[in-house]
Amino acid sequence: MLSCFVPGALLFLLPTVLSSATTLDDLKQLEIACYVPSHLPHGFRLRKVEITYEEPDAASAEVNRPLPLYSVEYGNGWNATFSIESAREGIGDRNIMEEEDTEETEIQSPFGPMYLIYRPKGKEGRKAEIKANWVSDATMNAETAKGPDSHPVLGRYHGFSATGITLAEFTKTVQSLHPVRGDKAVMPAATPVTTPPATASATPAAQTSALKIHPKVFNMIDCWVSDSESPVVTEINLDAVEKNGNQFNRDGVSEDGEWLRFSLPDTGGFMRYRVVESKGDHYKIEYEENGGGSLTTASVIEFDIVKRDVRRDGKPLNVRLLRVTSYNQK
Repeated sequence: MLSCFVPGALLFLLPTVLSSATTLDDLKQLEIACYVPSHLPHGFRLRKVEITYEEPDAASAEVNRPLPLYSVEYGNGWNATFSIESAREGIGDRNIMEEEDTEETEIQSPFGPMYLIYRPKGKEGRKAEIKANWVSDATMNAETAKGPDSHPVLGRYHGFSATGITLAEFTKTVQSLHPVRGDKAVMPAATPVTTPPATASATPAAQTSALKIHPKVFNMIDCWVSDSESPVVTEINLDAVEKNGNQFNRDGVSEDGEWLRFSLPDTGGFMRYRVVESKGDHYKIEYEENGGGSLTTASVIEFDIVKRDVRRDGKPLNVRLLRVTSYNQK
């Protein structure tokens, strides 16, 4: 539940119990409506899913079981996030920030008009923080319409927040929200969801395995190059990558046909790539990633593998570099 409430708001302090590690599939088993986006900002993956249970208040005598709440968080692994929270009762105004450099606006959403507060001011650029006020689902509206003394059982309020993204990205993500049980597009992690380019048949699968670059390298490139407002890194020291067994652990790397795949066990997602074209030390690869939900993002990256002489502590050193020459988001 949201931890920030305003003075004067009705607040119920109810005991809650946190469930064990959960996935989006676990949300489908709940009797309440849980919302997830079908669109995410580029590079975002599922980071965390939580289910908590609260005991019903004394006024809800007809309910004799703990009632579930859910929260979901997506992120790009850096400073950008999109999170979802839920509440049953005791909500306050979420559109409050202590900082002075804030501005408010209204957007359309699947729930109707949604009111936002964000900082810093201005419609353009990435925002340090965006908060939407609580919105109620159809079940909540039906249950509270029964009378002023009614208490929701299956209805929920839903709150959406973000950091490090633009208002346009937040709006597009919010407008793609849908109940997780209605998500017909969820595919097994190993199932391709994009059509391979026609040139793929001319590329032997062995070329991918021969490349032996960890898929995380292309995840880093995908995040940096696609983000027009962050510093762009276009050269990566492959020798350093191979020596960093903690960051680039190969335990989860496996060949999947013509793809080299890195599995994300915590979310069921993956990062993977395959060689589309190669000529000498120049490569063109198709990169895909999935954070564990229904969304798979894809890009085409071209790069050269080159040797460069540098001096370290006054001594000559020859390093192997990956130098990006082209990037296209699919």
